[in-house]
Amino acid sequence: VQLQASGGGLVQAGGSLRLSCAASGDFFKMNVVGWYRQAPGKPREMVATIHRGDITTYAPSAKGRFAISRDDAKMTIDLEMNNLKPEDTAVYYCEARIVGSTEYWGQGTLVTVSS
Repeated sequence: VQLQASGGGLVQAGGSLRLSCAASGDFFKMNVVGWYRQAPGKPREMVATIHRGDITTYAPSAKGRFAISRDDAKMTIDLEMNNLKPEDTAVYYCEARIVGSTEYWGQGTLVTVSS
């Protein structure tokens, strides 16, 4: 599986962005897909994941502002981000995995939120 993230950019605080991750290969086999982020000097952290059955999980900082979705027909993983804050500034990575097996990562897309 190969993943290609896009949609990052510069946005003012309070604005919105939609990240998209285009997949190729056996995407349908992935049990869990998600978005992670890494801010400068900080470890990578989970933002949102979606499991089979459309079971979603969100980081507390993302809950109520972000929405993750998966489209197996289009082979995409999207992250709708609203009411962005400067602390959301980070490189965002999409991820897909078969639980207990291989995981795949996209190359990252930079989101910068200005105050």
